[in-house]
Order: sequence, then C-alpha cells, then structure tokens
Amino acid sequence: MGLLSWGDKGWGDELALATLMTLAVASCAFLLGLVFGSLGATAKLSRIRPLVLLADAYTTVLRGIPELLVIYLLFFGGGGALRFVVKMFGYDGYVELNAFTTGVIAIGIVNGAYSTEAIRGAVLAVPKGQIEAAKAYGMPPWTMFRRILAPQVLRYALPSLGNVWQLCLKETALISVTGLVEIMRQSTIGAGSTKQPFTFYACAAVLYLVLTSLSSLGFARAERWADRGVRRS
Repeated sequence: MGLLSWGDKGWGDELALATLMTLAVASCAFLLGLVFGSLGATAKLSRIRPLVLLADAYTTVLRGIPELLVIYLLFFGGGGALRFVVKMFGYDGYVELNAFTTGVIAIGIVNGAYSTEAIRGAVLAVPKGQIEAAKAYGMPPWTMFRRILAPQVLRYALPSLGNVWQLCLKETALISVTGLVEIMRQSTIGAGSTKQPFTFYACAAVLYLVLTSLSSLGFARAERWADRGVRRS
C-alpha cells in the first residue's frame, strides 16, 4: 500500500489529481455533447430537409467510427484547422489545441451523436395531445416549452443521458494518447516508474468503478426527482 500513499514516496495524491482531471474532461465533454445533441435533435425534428440530412450524417458518422480515431483526427488535424481559421481573421501566429481541449471536443462531438438520439426520442415520447391542447389554449411557445415540453423531455431522456455520461467517463481513458494526465495516463506512468503494473491498473479499475457507481446513484436519484408526481398504473 506504500505505493498508493500520499506524499513524495507514494502515488496517491497524483492519482487523486488524475481523477479530478478525468471528472473535469468528462463533465465538460458531457455538457458540450448536450449542446451538440440539442442542436442535432432540433435539426432531425425540423422540416428543413438539408438540416435533417446533415443531422443524419452527423449521427451516422460519429456513431460508426471509433472514438480513438476521432481523437487522433482532432489531435493531429485540429491545430491546422484552427490556424487556418485564425489566419482568415489576419492572425499569423502559431496556435494549437492543447490536450485538454482536444479531449473535451473529441469526446463531446462523439457523445453529442448519442445525445441527439436520446433527446430526439424523448421529444417524440411527449404526448402530442398535450402540445395540441397548449396551442389551442393559446399558450405562447416559450411558455409551452418551459411548462410542458422541457420537463417531460428531461424525464424521458434522463435514463439514456445517464448511459451517455457513463460512456463519457470511460472514454476519457482514450485521451491518454494525447499526453493528458488523467487516470489511465497516470496509472501508466506509475506502472512504468515502479514496475508494478498490476497495482496501478487495478487501482485505475477501482477508481473508474467508484466514479461510475456514484454516477449511477446520482442519475437514479435524478430520475426519481423527475418522476415525482407522475401517476403509476
């Protein structure tokens, strides 16, 4: 257990910081994925054919290629694309995406494709009669969205979004290839430095299990909160 102690002689504090980094990347990527998912679901549910086709292409491509490949494409090509964009605005300096930003964007884009389908399915699950009744009553669109659509979409989408969050947590392990020190990267560094790979990788497994288990409890509680007042048959 000395290897996992805190201080100069142990790796406990390094693993704790790596866990915080994992949570930071996963949280930012999940929120970014919700933004992409909301936009994608809106496009898919619209009657504008080009938007529907664009959203279909987005979800098909991002769900069909490995997440690691997306990370590599963004890591090696994102900097060049960013420099091209800023050069259009007259800036000739060198810019690049750091490992944290690369990880957040890559995982966010991928999980946005899954969030798109989760949100779209939740919107379609809302009874059409309620929307029609609100329109017949003369309820303004924003009020209808706030009082009828949004609460029920949240309720229907929470279980699927919980799965998306779990994927987010586990996919952070892939960004270790960019050099960002999260749980997997720190475990690899510790294993290489101490020649004790089983100890560090077992510790990494425990840390991921703790994060995913706490997340499951959190989403279960959120689902119970969203279901309050719902009549059960």
